[in-house]
Amino acid sequence: MTEPTPTHEWTTHGVGPWPGEWPTGEHYDPELLEHGDTRNVIDRYRYWRMDAIVADLDTRRHPFSVAIENWQHDMNIGSIVRTANAFLAETVHIIGRRRWNRRGAMVTDRYQHVLHHADVAEFAAWAREHELPIVAVDNVEGSVLVETFDFPERCVLLFGQEGPGLSEEALAAAFAVVEIAQFGSTRSINASAAAAITMHGWIRQHATLPSS
Repeated sequence: MTEPTPTHEWTTHGVGPWPGEWPTGEHYDPELLEHGDTRNVIDRYRYWRMDAIVADLDTRRHPFSVAIENWQHDMNIGSIVRTANAFLAETVHIIGRRRWNRRGAMVTDRYQHVLHHADVAEFAAWAREHELPIVAVDNVEGSVLVETFDFPERCVLLFGQEGPGLSEEALAAAFAVVEIAQFGSTRSINASAAAAITMHGWIRQHATLPSS
């Protein structure tokens, strides 16, 4: 059966129960077909089971990962995870505290592979084992402008906490340290905004962009 044509209203507000005869396919969720799908997913994944969505994403994830030091309560972590999902990062790494505020992720963490590392040393060992260079993001002395930096295709982008930034141990473990060019009076920009800019920098260099 042909699926209904997506509309702006469908995309924005979700969909109700499937109209008419149900489609066939193991990727469909009977509960969603019966009751509707109001999740924040693109139209391609309407009515799909969550594990089927993750499996499909796994076939085309980008070869960069995202890591976040989690030493204090930071509302930005959820937003960074949400951006990692938008740019289809391979994995999200949480370093330090296992618990983090998921509200900002808007449930997108369910579609990401999330790994926890007790400390920077454990994370750095994981990166070495997988031969992934760590690109740290912080505006410290010796950092390179992200606008001119050549991102490795396979890498881990490492972000710190709002305010203190990355720890000395994290900076020492990095292959390179980059910062975002700024022109105003503020010393730094929001951590989640910095993460989005950096991830998009990788996308501009390595991703296959969708045709218009």
